[in-house]
Amino acid sequence: MAATPSSPRSSAAPVEPVRSSATQVPEQASRSSRPDRSDPGGIPIRTILLGVGGVMLLALGGTGAGAILKHDPLLADTTLSFIRYGHGHDLATAVLYIGLGMVVWAWIRLGRMVRNRHVGTTAVLTAIVAWTLPLMFAPPLFSKDIYSYLAQGQLALNGLDPYSVGPAVLQSPLSDNVSWVWQNTPAPYGPLFLMLSEGVVWVTGGSVIGGVVVMRLVLAIGLALLCWALTGLTRHLGGRAAIALWVAAANPLMLVHLIAGAHNDLLMVGLLAAGVLLVLDRRHVLGIAVVTLAFAVKATAVVALPFLVLVWARRLPGTRTAQLGKAIAGGVATFVSVFAATTLLSGLDLGWIPALSSSSTIVNWLSLPSAVGDFAHTAVNAVVRVEPGWFMTIARGLGSVLLVYIAWRQWRAARDGGPEAVRRAAITMLAVALLSPATLPWYFSWPLVMAAALPWTEVGLKAAAFFSTCLLLVTFPNGDTALYAWVYLAMVAAVSALACVSLTKPDPLRLSGRYV
Repeated sequence: MAATPSSPRSSAAPVEPVRSSATQVPEQASRSSRPDRSDPGGIPIRTILLGVGGVMLLALGGTGAGAILKHDPLLADTTLSFIRYGHGHDLATAVLYIGLGMVVWAWIRLGRMVRNRHVGTTAVLTAIVAWTLPLMFAPPLFSKDIYSYLAQGQLALNGLDPYSVGPAVLQSPLSDNVSWVWQNTPAPYGPLFLMLSEGVVWVTGGSVIGGVVVMRLVLAIGLALLCWALTGLTRHLGGRAAIALWVAAANPLMLVHLIAGAHNDLLMVGLLAAGVLLVLDRRHVLGIAVVTLAFAVKATAVVALPFLVLVWARRLPGTRTAQLGKAIAGGVATFVSVFAATTLLSGLDLGWIPALSSSSTIVNWLSLPSAVGDFAHTAVNAVVRVEPGWFMTIARGLGSVLLVYIAWRQWRAARDGGPEAVRRAAITMLAVALLSPATLPWYFSWPLVMAAALPWTEVGLKAAAFFSTCLLLVTFPNGDTALYAWVYLAMVAAVSALACVSLTKPDPLRLSGRYV
């Protein structure tokens, strides 16, 4: 690792330098893990505008090909309604995927410039804001979950218990748009998020379109917290702020799935990152309180708490046993106090904890236990006809045992606290995403956020580019899974490989002689 950073670059003009790949590889290898001690400045206008054009096409195509309303008051009975049927729908789908390609292209171009230190945090933050704003007003894309959030909020607003009944009891425009899978499913989300959902429905008067926009504004708080926290986390974890923001916040996986798809994971990871930063800044009680609020949005955030207790423990006086005892007592007291207050304020109970198992109805191969169970059943069923339930139950049970073992080993390995505890927490989050009974593409935002502020190698950045692009594309725009469309998946793999190679090699297909 080099001891000193390269000289900062600064320019008021767009920074899109010309470099041959032959001269930049050795320099890149030495720079990839240097601390970010200065912001080179400069805004890559063309790259940012490329991304803006992409998200605008995404929003336009999404009006016909996204997770659209059953009855859209803006387009119904107008001449524009054709984009939701037949050739109009095909055209909307084509526009959407062109926009998606432009967004990935812009992200990879920006990543090259950040990696080579041609631009810094200012450029990445500008890109994040520019690429987020058009998506705030787009139709829901790649998921219908936001309709579930709003319907659950309406249940609470109407005095019903969203932890006991599903949206189907409402018979309202909000519940009508909920996916059939979740119509009779109680809410598996924490009391803080249910309070926010109830507030959104109250403010918008039950409007579906208004609810989507306002809910996105609420979730965008998570994006703002994430951007703030990542720049601070790099001080403790040794990464570069611009790289961290590019990997996590500017990532199309985050923007398209968590902003356009409007998933509450965005609020959870924003609170989680903020809480981790506060703990590393020695504000232990406040940090654990903020992570508890993240848990009160979505349960996954609780995985980080044992690792943050280790960070706190190492800073306390006394023997190792005394340190752990004090930190665990303080952590538990903080968690119970904050969570109890949030639950009491919401007027709800703990019914969302058993409702967490409802996601097990999803079966896809992003979950390794589900993949193993499904494959084993398919193989055996080719010889003798058997029911699939046992295969899935056994595979998921073994996956849960393996997950507990990994979490325990990672916690033990993080006993010295500090940056190592955060790295181990990121590994555990990745294990949770991979080994949970059900896994969806945006679940991988959890480990991505936890690891973003750590030092990244060239191989790590290329892996992030490849898998982020894959996970972005393995869901169809209307929210259906694409994991069993094999020809489509082959194309996804090819596009992801191109994104991966393009991060370090401009124009690998030799389509232009310019730095693109």
